[in-house]
Amino acid sequence: MKIAILSRSKRIYSTARLVEAAETRGHEVRVVDTLRCYMNIVSHRPSIHYRGTKLELQDAVIPRIGASITFYGTAVLRQFEVAGTFPLNESVAISRSRDKLRSLQLLSRKGIGLPVTGFCHSPDDIDGLIDMVGGAPLVIKLLEGTQGIGVVLAETRQAAESVIEAFMGLQANIMVQEYIKEAGGADIRCFVVGGKVVAAMRRQGAPGEFRSNLHRGGSAEVIKISPAERSTAVTAAKVMGLNVAGVDLLRSNHGPLVMEVNSSPGLEGIEAATGKDIAGLIIQFLEKNATDKKTSTRTKGEG
Repeated sequence: MKIAILSRSKRIYSTARLVEAAETRGHEVRVVDTLRCYMNIVSHRPSIHYRGTKLELQDAVIPRIGASITFYGTAVLRQFEVAGTFPLNESVAISRSRDKLRSLQLLSRKGIGLPVTGFCHSPDDIDGLIDMVGGAPLVIKLLEGTQGIGVVLAETRQAAESVIEAFMGLQANIMVQEYIKEAGGADIRCFVVGGKVVAAMRRQGAPGEFRSNLHRGGSAEVIKISPAERSTAVTAAKVMGLNVAGVDLLRSNHGPLVMEVNSSPGLEGIEAATGKDIAGLIIQFLEKNATDKKTSTRTKGEG
């Protein structure tokens, strides 16, 4: 197969591993800088140009689109889809998962466990918002934040009011969630490929840090997940319409709760913790599905 990987750099661990896995299995791979693509949007022969030349048609495309370039990245991915290239994850599914509020609303509609989450616009509703999620301590999240940036634990009601007012004063969109104390600053990353959890790790925040992101100094170890956690992760990925996803769960006293569904999950932490060839499993999924266009397009309905 001819495979394109949309990525800002060949040197990123996940991109390099996908290239390695694809080439090992005999595929032709090209890494394409998403922001250097430009498009000819016409009715009969839509095309993608890259660094001054027209890209030849690819059999499959693997989007590794960072959160900061979601709008342009999904536009480029749509152009690949229009041209007939099989996407590992579809553009509409990526857009859906990147909208944190929308994704939680879709998950809640399917009855998936979530932390109690509140959202409001007016400063006059801050008291009601705090009460809605059970009071302090609580977690305040920027809707545009990634990798733990823009996530604040407010341990008192006064602190919560101050932080929420400050974010609102900056015209920032935030949501407020209950703090799951029993999780102990840890979460579970379930890596889903083709409707199956192929690997799982427990991420523990650094001492004094409630955020478990590895980018913030957290540690990771392999973990055995329960049937309920496995089912929750698979269902969450399916609701988002993602063939490959990193589903982050919290263990609570009332079962697994989904924190986030990531459409471009990193491979470094999960491969190091589990010793599994996740990149190879992703390429195998493309081999089984890209030629037959089996998943094109499951996610046309915006739901």
